[in-house]
Amino acid sequence: MSCKRVILGESDIPSSWYNLQADLPKPLPPVLHPGTLQPVGPDDLAPIFAMELIKQEVSQERWIDIPDDVRRVLAIWRPTPLVRATNLERALKTPARIYFKDESHSPPGSHKPNTAVPQAYYNKQEGIHRLTTETGAGQWGSALAFACKMFDIQCKVYMVKVSYQQKPYRRSMMHVWGGEVTPSPSNETAAGRQILAADPDSPGSLGIAISEAVEAAVSREDTKYTLGSVLNHVMLHQTIIGQEAEKQFELFGDFV
Repeated sequence: MSCKRVILGESDIPSSWYNLQADLPKPLPPVLHPGTLQPVGPDDLAPIFAMELIKQEVSQERWIDIPDDVRRVLAIWRPTPLVRATNLERALKTPARIYFKDESHSPPGSHKPNTAVPQAYYNKQEGIHRLTTETGAGQWGSALAFACKMFDIQCKVYMVKVSYQQKPYRRSMMHVWGGEVTPSPSNETAAGRQILAADPDSPGSLGIAISEAVEAAVSREDTKYTLGSVLNHVMLHQTIIGQEAEKQFELFGDFV
C-alpha cells in the first residue's frame, strides 16, 4: 500500500520565511500613492502598518527569520499534513499523482493564520493595542481574531454586511476569540455613513469594508490595519507551506 499522507514533527516547522522577491529578475515597481501618484515610502505606510511589516514588504533578502514566539503559536497546528488524493486520482482516471497540503488543521480552519499570527506579533512588539481589518466570508477575520487572542491585542473586524447576515457561525467564531465584529457599511466611519446615505440597504462589499477598517486604524494612535492577501509580506509568511511540502515530498515513498 502506498503512502497516503506525510506528517512532520514540530522541529520541522521552518525557522525562516523564503522571500520570493529575491528571485525576481528586477525589483517590483513601487506602489504609487493614490493622491500624489508618487512612490509611497515608509512614512506613507507607517500610520497603517507595523514598521517591521513595511520592511518585509520591500525586503530583497532571500531569508527572513521567523521569531520564536511566532513559531510557538504556529506549532499549535503546524506542520500540516501533505496528502495524496488517491480517491480523486481514481475518480478522474488520471495517471497523474495529485497531492494537497491540508491547511484546515489551524484553529480557524484555513491557511490564513500563517500570516495573521506574525502580523499580530509584530504589531504587539511595536506597542500596538488594537488591530482592524475587513473580512468577506469571515476566514481572514476569524484568523486575525485568533492571532490577536494569542498576543492579547484587541481585534476589530468590519464584515461585509451580506456575509454578516448569512454566516452567523463564522461571526460567532470571531466573537469566541474576542473579536469585535461590525457589519459593513456601518455608521462608525465617515466612509460607511457616506455609503449608507446613498443606499441605506447596501449589502456592502469588500472594498467598503476595507475603507472602514483603514479609516478606523488611522483615526487612533494605538491601532494599525492588517490585510490577509495581496501584499508581499503576506506571501512571504505563506512560504512555510511550501518549505514543509518540500520535506514531505522527500518522504513520500512513491514520489518520483
